[in-house]
Amino acid sequence: MTTQRSAPKPTEDTERRERWSAAAAVGVTVLAWASAFVAIRMVGPSIGPGPLALGRLLIGSAALGAVLLVRGGWVRPTRKEWALAAVCGLSWFAVYNVALNAAELRVDAGTTAMLVNIGPILIAVLAGVLLGEGFPRRLLAGVAVAFAGVLLIGAATVGEAPADAVGVALCLLAACTYAIGVLSQKPVLRRIPAVQVTWLACTIGAVACLPYAPALVADVGAAPAGAVGGLVYLGLVPTALAFGTWAYALSRIDAGRLGVSTYLVPPITVAMAWPLTGEAPALAALAGGAVCLAGVALSRSRPGAKGRARRRT
Repeated sequence: MTTQRSAPKPTEDTERRERWSAAAAVGVTVLAWASAFVAIRMVGPSIGPGPLALGRLLIGSAALGAVLLVRGGWVRPTRKEWALAAVCGLSWFAVYNVALNAAELRVDAGTTAMLVNIGPILIAVLAGVLLGEGFPRRLLAGVAVAFAGVLLIGAATVGEAPADAVGVALCLLAACTYAIGVLSQKPVLRRIPAVQVTWLACTIGAVACLPYAPALVADVGAAPAGAVGGLVYLGLVPTALAFGTWAYALSRIDAGRLGVSTYLVPPITVAMAWPLTGEAPALAALAGGAVCLAGVALSRSRPGAKGRARRRT
């Protein structure tokens, strides 16, 4: 008579390493995405919104494809997984990038950050309904606090000229497609490795943006070297690296909790833009950054022993 061995349970050390690796992945993602806002502002005047999205996605797809070839281990997606990857690629990688690039030509940085960061609120709410993650009180409280910090940053950095209606609509479109992308990506990551999921979505987004290819060739040919370098940077770091580390973290963290982490992007963007553009952040913007940090910390905190005891009773 043979006995079946059950799979070994993860040890406390293994779980601790998983938490730290996920936290490191979140940190890389936030820093890279914050730098993307600055890079887009610098490259945008030379390369149009659509061509910029296509160039960024082509570079990102090539880099991720190279990593995938080296690592191997392709997992064949099911029809449902293909469909979800397509939704993620079309919404978050294609439409989001074009909309964000176009918005930053019309709307100031503070308003853009404020409006795009409606996305994590949508993620937290929809993940609770569609993905069964529920509505933890600390998560909802952290969302509210972090969004208040974004409002402070937006109020401090808003320009003299009012944002036009088209620019605001593009920001809201980017926020919605961001949320759709995260929610469609999460179920695919349950079975397929993060690098493969990211490559699939990035490649699908690039294919969707192929109509911008003639404009990309023309814009890159006329752009200065700095703008072309910025395009390459956007493809390698905020796209290939950051979307990959995001997928890695999303495979280990609830979508709602992870989405709140992106509220760290606006204050980091302000800090990065300071030495590059010479725009010193206002005191209210610094205060807003501190509030964002507090909100993210609150959303990721865990109830103490008393709170857990109350849950069990």
